[in-house]
Amino acid sequence: MASDSTERILSGRSWEDFCDRLRDAGEVVLRDATPMDAFDRAEGYRYLSRLTRVALESYIEAADPRAPVLRRPSHESVKIGADNPDNHYQSAAISGAYEYRLSGTRGTVHYLGFGTYAGNYGSDARMGQSGYLEAADIEIGPDGRFEVHLSCEPRPGNWLRMEPDTSSLIVRQTYEDRAAETIADLAIERVGAPNSPDPVTAEFVDEGLQAAANYVFGTASLFTDWAESFASRPNELPLFDSERARAAHGDPNIVYYHGYWELGEDEALLVEVTPPRCEYWNFQLNNYWMESLDYRYHQIALNHHGAALEPDGSVRLVVSHRDPHHPNWIETAGHRRGTMCLRWIRAESQPQPATRVVPFDSL
Repeated sequence: MASDSTERILSGRSWEDFCDRLRDAGEVVLRDATPMDAFDRAEGYRYLSRLTRVALESYIEAADPRAPVLRRPSHESVKIGADNPDNHYQSAAISGAYEYRLSGTRGTVHYLGFGTYAGNYGSDARMGQSGYLEAADIEIGPDGRFEVHLSCEPRPGNWLRMEPDTSSLIVRQTYEDRAAETIADLAIERVGAPNSPDPVTAEFVDEGLQAAANYVFGTASLFTDWAESFASRPNELPLFDSERARAAHGDPNIVYYHGYWELGEDEALLVEVTPPRCEYWNFQLNNYWMESLDYRYHQIALNHHGAALEPDGSVRLVVSHRDPHHPNWIETAGHRRGTMCLRWIRAESQPQPATRVVPFDSL
């Protein structure tokens, strides 16, 4: 492959193939089933530009598992698969051929989970979870410091399992109250070797460009497929298949409900449920491409800490274009349609949310 990569780099074929694959990704936005208006399609092309940025970071800039970097993409503008607005996401390229040490301080963030995974959205290789560990199961010192060993073979103390084809670490830090909590301060290093990358090679860049372009195409295709399937049951929130969620690198402690919403100017969507006993829950609105709406400027999500409950313990969430003067208003932020997600963490039961569209004036 090295000699072939050298030829591809020298001839420019690596870059041409990268551009051609990005062109293929653009066809995902133009599918017959996707929204036909300029607003949604403009968001679709912006989505592809965001995926391209994070793909180049992941498969070129921080792709060497011999020198892992625990990084956080710009979460306000890199949004994938109903990303949780309460989450601080981090990831690192790793390999089952090596062992790693993850260390840091716990902080006060409500939920902290670590997962190792194989494959990615654009790869033909096996895709799934190889190990999972959350802070509640970690031995932490009185000063808040801890270490976790990542390896294929068990290790004493805090151990996060890897498998030979493990290729990434994903960290999820979930706020209950973002203004009052401190995230964990974390670092990762390879065990038994210097954590410095080798000089760049033709093979590294050739394979990285191919992987990046395939990631953009694969990610866009996967979640557009999901949105198309959700649209067959508009304004409903059915329980999502847990195996499908885990295969897409979901958290095994989370139960998801995914759906599609579409509202006229004078309509509102009510989501009603009695939350089960759980560690955390939230509801959020996304655009058609399954990017969370802009939570920096709009209340597009609520969690168990911020939502107002009814006297019987149930919750009513109101999705509408205008403010209904209800404490649990979820803003559509200029969107007429999109996807939505409800999730529980470590729930004792899985109640089915009730949804109904009502005239806005009836509120």
